[in-house]
Amino acid sequence: MPRIALVTCRPGPRVSEDRDLPVLVRALEEAGARASAEVWDDDGADWGSFDLAVLRSTWDYSWRADEFTAWAGKCGEVTRLANPAGVVRWNTDKRYLGDLAAAGVPTVPTRYASPGEAPGLPGDHEYVVKPTSGAGARFAARYTPDEHATAVRQVERMHAEGFTAMVQPYVRSIDTAGERALQFFGGRLLHASRKGAVLTPGTPYDERKVAHPGLEPWTPAPAELAVAESALAAVPDAAELLYARVDLVDGEDGRPRVMELELVEPNLFLWLHERSLPRVVEAVIDAASGR
Repeated sequence: MPRIALVTCRPGPRVSEDRDLPVLVRALEEAGARASAEVWDDDGADWGSFDLAVLRSTWDYSWRADEFTAWAGKCGEVTRLANPAGVVRWNTDKRYLGDLAAAGVPTVPTRYASPGEAPGLPGDHEYVVKPTSGAGARFAARYTPDEHATAVRQVERMHAEGFTAMVQPYVRSIDTAGERALQFFGGRLLHASRKGAVLTPGTPYDERKVAHPGLEPWTPAPAELAVAESALAAVPDAAELLYARVDLVDGEDGRPRVMELELVEPNLFLWLHERSLPRVVEAVIDAASGR
């Protein structure tokens, strides 16, 4: 009987509820595993007593990225961690988009500005400013060229808190075609979803956003699946991935591009895709059993 930890975080005003967590714990128990939800920074947790620790809703990690990646490294030394600590370190910093682009994966063009560096904000089109370590659109905002001063203040605030800023053109297709999330589990496409625009004009960067507005099931086109698979193939230690979510948008040419690649704690949206639960349970138990 494998023992499995589903890793989460402490509840708080800045953390969303993981609707899937109790459902997944119960389903794993019903399938014969010993499963429990465990808080990643609980000093009393005995990670070595588990056959597998699956990162599920550690949704406070971006406030404490260094601490979280250090924990992942220690956890991975005493049990199997999914996804592995090396993948976690790579994926918690959105500069991985540069690695994907260098590998030929279609991505949203991105510039980076570390603390002390000028961000080089565009003067002729809408753009987005956000941190390279972030989740749920935290510290993210959409700007027009005439909002330059406000965008500079945001970058200054992020730099003061130690964050590297990233600047991307605002992908206008999101307002009409939305953003698609292709979820993979156990090496295969699990399901896909589509959501509307998260960043609306005039919304302050430090205001909490609805992370998944208008979420609905989606059937990915062959071109979307091809881009998602090319992104996963470019991941270091790709063969070690248990799960992945590839977020896609349409570029100016109408072709899909990677907006983000979620390999740490992507929301599975099992409440929207109930038929996917048995496949997730099977893949987790297989991983815990070394299969």
